[in-house]
Amino acid sequence: MERQWWHNKVAYQIYPKSFYDSNGDGIGDIPGIMERLDYLKYLGVDILWLSPVYQSPLADQGYDISDYYKIDPCFGTMRDMEALIKEAKKRQMYILMDLVVNHCSDEHLWFKKAMADPEGEYGNFFYLADQKAGRPCNWRSYFGGSVWEPLPGTDKQYLHMFHKKQPDLNWENPKVRQEIYKMINWWLEKGVAGFRLDAIINIKKALPMKDYPADRPDGLADAGVMLAHAEDIGEFLREMKEETFQKHDAFTVGEVFNDKPEELAAFIGEDGYFSSMFDFRETVMGTSPKGWYDSRPVTGEEYKQACFESQEQSGDLGFYSNIIENHDEPRGVSHYLPEGQVCEASKKMLAGLYFMLRGIPFIYQGQEIGMENVDFQSIDEVDDISSRAEYQVALDAGVSEEKAMDAVRRYSRDNARTPMQWNGNCHAGFTVGTPWLRENPNYRRINVEEQRDRRDSVFQFYRSLIALRKNPEYEDSLIYGKCIPYLREQKNLMAYFRRGENKTLLVMGNFQEIPQKVKLPGVCEKVLINNMDWVDDGTDREMGLKGWQYVVLEMRMQDGL
Repeated sequence: MERQWWHNKVAYQIYPKSFYDSNGDGIGDIPGIMERLDYLKYLGVDILWLSPVYQSPLADQGYDISDYYKIDPCFGTMRDMEALIKEAKKRQMYILMDLVVNHCSDEHLWFKKAMADPEGEYGNFFYLADQKAGRPCNWRSYFGGSVWEPLPGTDKQYLHMFHKKQPDLNWENPKVRQEIYKMINWWLEKGVAGFRLDAIINIKKALPMKDYPADRPDGLADAGVMLAHAEDIGEFLREMKEETFQKHDAFTVGEVFNDKPEELAAFIGEDGYFSSMFDFRETVMGTSPKGWYDSRPVTGEEYKQACFESQEQSGDLGFYSNIIENHDEPRGVSHYLPEGQVCEASKKMLAGLYFMLRGIPFIYQGQEIGMENVDFQSIDEVDDISSRAEYQVALDAGVSEEKAMDAVRRYSRDNARTPMQWNGNCHAGFTVGTPWLRENPNYRRINVEEQRDRRDSVFQFYRSLIALRKNPEYEDSLIYGKCIPYLREQKNLMAYFRRGENKTLLVMGNFQEIPQKVKLPGVCEKVLINNMDWVDDGTDREMGLKGWQYVVLEMRMQDGL
């Protein structure tokens, strides 16, 4: 594999609206991010991915863009954005923008022109159909309901895979693609290092459109069924790469659900469409086509096997981007750890297990201090449109209001969107005003100020993980080395080797509160990381792990292992 500048980097996702408010209006902003750059540098991260800060009516929190060339006033100005890029570069840090090009906002100029003249040039920028002919297909929007919506003031209807204020762009139209490429190059020339590509797999529809078997009483079919039938997305992705990313040596990470295993090399191989793509195998575990109310908790064994399957699939082919949470998911520690077992030790164990996998580790804001889900008491406390839709899906299925709320508590995107917990003061130190979304009440005990200088904190543990990954002595093993499962069948033990040419590291986590013994495959030369003060001496090549204990060991292996 040809080595790239981003291979040894650690990424951090910022949800700007909830990160840090610099002006007291209750909304996080770009100047607030600048104020916290030194904090991020101290943590050790290199790449900063910003969720959208473009001009937007914020129907879906900025993922509905009305002007790709402007910054929304609630986040600041273009001058602020340029200053952020400059200040990040001073610290050898890189800015990733969120590239949202499957759809735009219904307030974008293109859509306004399409409404004014559906038969004109801009009508073909979208998927339009005659209303009198009925819906062209029975696909269900990701936010519920049909993907078809009447085009105001006309006899047409338009396609939206997401919110009705997010009309899908017609990538089959070369003029649309060229407008998008022009915009991408404009941002790269401004100094951003690359992009996270939002919902990118959706740009290719299965055409001609048709109905699929209904999977709910609403008579609609999950959009994922359509994506499974869509072909030749590579034509669009290859063209986009050649017209934009490749010219600027940009780092790109794709949000790719519904990918086909045989296409992995094309997506992230040596000459792939993207530098990397997120590993969502763990994220989708336990989900149900019926909705959140029918989803089930994930076990440690399932998490382990999913991680290993992804590692085996990618192999030496390319780099996944590894996560335990993002702005679209609940908090990782509340999702993957058993209820009642969320503590600092288990948080550290989960962090270490995903962080040392082969690939690019992504940290989501607040993850580094172990932020948790929120105990929402009412749907009225929830802002997220998908959570409200899922709540209604549950009620429509005959589920009680309390059970519907249980599902929202477990899976709501708002769990990750509450304000960053900087300190134990009013509103968690996020703002001196009224926050746009209520902070998690546990901020008084879980916050940066309390953890930053505490040696055994979750925050300092993340710093130690990052420092080890960047240690030149272990780079060959942790960045480019193989990831090989160890004792895969031992229950509630997740263990794997990171093996380079000269060093072999053994990563182990006891995924339960009950201690267990682990047979060692050789002699432990050094304990590199340990989430507890206690360590077994490894007598007779057997190590005891306490509940939720996590270690990284430098090993001298037995012959043949």
